[in-house]
Amino acid sequence: MPGAGRFCRTPLEYSRSLRSLTVRESVSRCSNFAAVPPERPTVPACPRARALDDWKSLLTAPASQKTADGPLKEPDAGGGLDRGVLVVAGVVVLGAIMSILDVTVVNVAINDLAKEFNTSLATIQWVATGYTLALATVIPITGWASARFGTKRLYMASIGLFVIGSTLAGLAWSAESLIFFRVLQGLGGGMIMPAAMTIMTQAAGPQRVGQVMSIVGVPMLLGPILGPIIGGYLVDDVSWRWIFFINLPIGIVALVLAGRVLKRDEPKPAERLDLIGLLLLSPGLASLIYGVAKGAEERDFMQTQPLVFTVVGAALVIGFVFRALSAQNPLIDLRLLRRRSVAAASGTMVMFITAFMGAMLLLPLYYQTVRGEGAMAAGLLLAPQGLGAMVTMPIGGKLTDRIGPGRVVLFGLVVVVLSVAGFAAVLGADTSYWVLGSVLFVMGLGMGMTMMPTMAAAIQTLVHDEVPRASTMLNIIQQVSASIGTAGMSVLLANRLTSELGGGEIGSTQKPPPEVMAKIAGPMADAFQHTYLYAVGLIALAFIPALLLPRRRPDTTAASTVDAPMPMH
Repeated sequence: MPGAGRFCRTPLEYSRSLRSLTVRESVSRCSNFAAVPPERPTVPACPRARALDDWKSLLTAPASQKTADGPLKEPDAGGGLDRGVLVVAGVVVLGAIMSILDVTVVNVAINDLAKEFNTSLATIQWVATGYTLALATVIPITGWASARFGTKRLYMASIGLFVIGSTLAGLAWSAESLIFFRVLQGLGGGMIMPAAMTIMTQAAGPQRVGQVMSIVGVPMLLGPILGPIIGGYLVDDVSWRWIFFINLPIGIVALVLAGRVLKRDEPKPAERLDLIGLLLLSPGLASLIYGVAKGAEERDFMQTQPLVFTVVGAALVIGFVFRALSAQNPLIDLRLLRRRSVAAASGTMVMFITAFMGAMLLLPLYYQTVRGEGAMAAGLLLAPQGLGAMVTMPIGGKLTDRIGPGRVVLFGLVVVVLSVAGFAAVLGADTSYWVLGSVLFVMGLGMGMTMMPTMAAAIQTLVHDEVPRASTMLNIIQQVSASIGTAGMSVLLANRLTSELGGGEIGSTQKPPPEVMAKIAGPMADAFQHTYLYAVGLIALAFIPALLLPRRRPDTTAASTVDAPMPMH
């Protein structure tokens, strides 16, 4: 029969089928035709209109429900990140990379700034130190501010303050004004990263935290690599002022996108600030970080100034610990450390960041002092490490969400320990850049499987309201560990250089003559080699807390119980 075996599609087919089919057959076979009346055929929407409607629904739906097919789809446990979350990720990463990049960009320009303002290196160094201390001062209040004012408002206010500080720093007329504006910049920059972590974690949900952390890790990864390259180009070929002005267009774009894309969260006006905790922790962290940095600069932590600042800072931080464990609404809820997953992740972060980040921050110094490279070339030579991490970060994030962070982190630590040991073994005054780059690439592979999965382990079992304070705590751990690691490795390197060379200033702006450099390059390379061996031992200690990390995918039902233990094998 005509039309048998298929449905009618058009009014013409419908009329033809009536000639050869009974009324009963035509009704049964063309029952779906009622959805499209013959007199009003459906006209497909144009692609541009469909795309516009798709973006409207994407921007108005909650971030956790936005998908590539539109809003209102529940996230698949352990699945990939949908388009809505990726849009949110793009917005927060744009702001975060701006603040992190600024640290390394400015470090390249220190010598030029000293010449510009006709001041000493000791004075102009406060351009970097003031920014770091401002970060340490403001990070502790981020968790409270997120709850009190809303994370979206806090994120946008932080970017706004950072952009204002950047603009004023670019207009600075003296060293003192530049230092002041850098402190203002740091007050804004210190809250960007914790707020970004909170926004991303709450948007994606606890079962996709691993993938979220792999995205949040992009600024941490690219900052130390791109900073010297961008900073070197701007200082050499444009103007030192543009290392600050460059933040203006980026910040404006980030603000506009944040206002349009990020979901507004409801603030909690009843949330009270733990003022006593703030007065203990903020100056305590600032004093501790300054004392450690000053001790590294003096190469002696027993000097009066670094010793006093370090002891006072440590005492204030210890005082805060007692306060946080007894207060009803502490500035940072240290009781989260009672959970094995949070405590194990925090311990792993302390050991890994102290050793690895401290040692890796010495890499540019090796390329510049031993190999005679410039800041831009040193940045390019660090690129293989970043490329390696970019390969494994998304893989590590997905594996963390599927099998739990424990196995992922342990595998990453094995790769890092072996690669750092290999780097120390081949490091020399004339080692091929291809060899060093290959080892750095493998090192990056391990880092991508270690750092962000560890942070994910600390957040996976937290409920919605606990995330801001946990993000703040993790950022404080990261900031303090990196400062201690950098200072400690610098002192170890300085002491080794002294024993190898018999004295001499390290980090001098004057480059030795070629004939002198030829004699001291070997001993200097040996000093770096021994320093990295210390790093190998410290990273190996991170295996101890890492063994306690959860080895199953997160159970979101356990997250509602404050002290629920993580399932372990």
